[in-house]
Amino acid sequence: EQHLGARLLNRSSRSLALTDIGEAYLQRATQILAELDDADALAGAATSTPQGVLRVLCPPAFAAHQLAKHLPRFVQQYPQIHLEIAKPGPVAAADDNFDVSILSIGQQPLQGDFVARPLACSSFIICGAPDYLARRGTPQQPQDLIGHEGLLPAVSAVRRELTLYRQTPLAEADATNMVTLPLPSPTLSTTQIDLILAAALAGMGLAGLPTFVTEQALTDGRLQRVLPEWRGVTLSLYAAMPTRKNVPARTRVFVDFLVETFGGTRDDPWLAKVS
Repeated sequence: EQHLGARLLNRSSRSLALTDIGEAYLQRATQILAELDDADALAGAATSTPQGVLRVLCPPAFAAHQLAKHLPRFVQQYPQIHLEIAKPGPVAAADDNFDVSILSIGQQPLQGDFVARPLACSSFIICGAPDYLARRGTPQQPQDLIGHEGLLPAVSAVRRELTLYRQTPLAEADATNMVTLPLPSPTLSTTQIDLILAAALAGMGLAGLPTFVTEQALTDGRLQRVLPEWRGVTLSLYAAMPTRKNVPARTRVFVDFLVETFGGTRDDPWLAKVS
């Protein structure tokens, strides 16, 4: 009453009764509290029930070659979740504008204030189309790569060497398990991984591609792996979220789905399939 500057109750020695303004105030306050309860219930449902719009940021090559073929199973399991997937380019840090960011990290450590769960690793391997290898010959050792037509990611523009690592269990980075070659000017250099894949399939040259991209083309014979005992750098894949607090159920189940689908370890689930 002091705060409102109005009398809400009529008091006597025997009873209390609402004034007219008290009656109106009580009715409005009750309505507001009921609406607040509804809002609390809605927020609780959004946290506990997988539903609503889920915004995902994902590297385009991973979205096209891996994520897309697994999404029907997720949508069937969680039909109340609507997916919005953005794939502008490489993703190295979580974006606060998205519920989940799928990160693809090279040798650098994770940076930024976010929560990340490992999904898998993917190694770069060297591949070529059968007709290209028939024309130019198949390299038998790393030094044979010199002189071949190269299709490489755009990072090669600032690196003048190619380092390959021997693919053996627990191989250490010493002189016997790694080799560094001069990197000639590539025939094609681009940030578009799918363009490199398309050029390799067309017989334009030897390509350095991550295993999650080459899996299907190697399986059906459209590409052949070159120097199967050797691989390039390894990418680490993560599912990242901006924060742990009040994570909606749709975000939790999607991250769990990704971990289950791709293994949730630092192994390369595609390497064994293409070796």
